[in-house]
Amino acid sequence: MRALISGVSGQDGGYLARLLLEQGYEVIGTSRDAMMASFGTLERLGIRDRVTTVSMAINDFRSVLNTLEHHEPDEIYNLAGQSSVGLSFDQPVETMESIAGGTLNLLEAIRCVDRPIRLYNAGSGECYGDTQEEADEETPFRPRSPYAVAKASAHWLVRNYREAYNLYACSGILFNHESPQRPARFVTKKIVTSACQIAAGSGQKLQLGNIHIQRDWGWAPDYVEAMWRMLRMEKPDDFIIATGRTVSLEYFISKVFENFSLDWKEHVITDRNLFRPSDIPCSRADPSKARRVLGWSHQADIDEVIRRMCHAVRLNATKTPAVAVAPLSPMADQIFAASPAKHKRRELVGQFLAAE
Repeated sequence: MRALISGVSGQDGGYLARLLLEQGYEVIGTSRDAMMASFGTLERLGIRDRVTTVSMAINDFRSVLNTLEHHEPDEIYNLAGQSSVGLSFDQPVETMESIAGGTLNLLEAIRCVDRPIRLYNAGSGECYGDTQEEADEETPFRPRSPYAVAKASAHWLVRNYREAYNLYACSGILFNHESPQRPARFVTKKIVTSACQIAAGSGQKLQLGNIHIQRDWGWAPDYVEAMWRMLRMEKPDDFIIATGRTVSLEYFISKVFENFSLDWKEHVITDRNLFRPSDIPCSRADPSKARRVLGWSHQADIDEVIRRMCHAVRLNATKTPAVAVAPLSPMADQIFAASPAKHKRRELVGQFLAAE
């Protein structure tokens, strides 16, 4: 089997590539410019040399069509497109083009090549908007961000092509899922990294927006297994992928700082400038259909997700080589001896000289 992963350089792309390789697949990963992309996630997972990487611009139909005709994949996993809800408010056009436009290009290219390709499309629980009651697959979408609007559009395109052209195409409506491979701009990674730095004595304050929002957080490697299972079905269908447990961001923060033996209230500041123009107060999901039909359920709950992320950041911090403190001259030693903070300042100057 040959699988093509659009968006292979991201968190989900890396874990999915690893899973497919374990299942005996030939894996092709795409990036807008494969010659310049770092594919850091594939490197960190130890699979970079086992994934064939090619250039494909998902918002360019000709590029998508040429890629499918040349590589002839049996399965396509569409994980590409702008991935940040917050950033989508600043870049709404790019968000819509990369998510909805990119999905349409894939669907139309599959229809044109006329081969039995199976398509998985990455949907999002953000499409539902505020869900005080648990959302299931029949709950109406009420998107509250450009990102969610784009994901909702892509979802309906997939469903339309499935029904109108009899394509094997399905969407996984994934709620929040995390891992150490999250980029630093995501709030979960920001919280864990900051807590680790504070525990190491950085003295910094962590500035966050609305910490009262509630989300269903899962473990990314669990969720990519659901993607693979969806393409094993005889008939394509759409599934919510979530844990079924919702907690507040404040809970997430408190547990992270607890992992570093810290009281979060002493280190976290709320900054209203970080609030989004519109946000989802609460996001709840009912993943029972995935359990019943796919035989899938999450393995790590939110507390285990937090523990694993904290462990990974702590482990990475211990691997960073310490900078040797260079000796100071007798004159510099006399100058810093008069300072109340002489030991800290000696260390900083020593590090500077060592770096030079």
